Amino acid sequence: QVQLVESGGGLVQAEGSLRLSCAASGRRFTDYVIAWFRQAPGKEREFVAGINLSGTHTLGNSVKGRFTIARDNAKNTVFLQMNGLKPEDTAVYYCAARRGTAVGILSSSYNDWGQGTLVTVSS
Repeated sequence: QVQLVESGGGLVQAEGSLRLSCAASGRRFTDYVIAWFRQAPGKEREFVAGINLSGTHTLGNSVKGRFTIARDNAKNTVFLQMNGLKPEDTAVYYCAARRGTAVGILSSSYNDWGQGTLVTVSS
């Protein structure tokens, strides 16, 4: 099991930027794919982005061209840079981990989750 702690959420105006961080501990970080999901009130959890140990990454369709994901294996941390934020990006953002190298987009394929960080985008 790996422990995940998200940080960096907050309130931002539309078209603004935020950078979320996911710090991992407990297991060898490079054994895991790390992904970001988000969940807005009344909606299902949605895949945002994921990255494996070599940097291969996948972005959700709704964030392509605006969000980027990166990882620092030396610091056991994954970053989600969010630019051009829109009110519809408002959600709780969760960091999740799964063993292996394939970046899955289904939340059910991830075993370990952080507590989440709230991102609110005002219009």
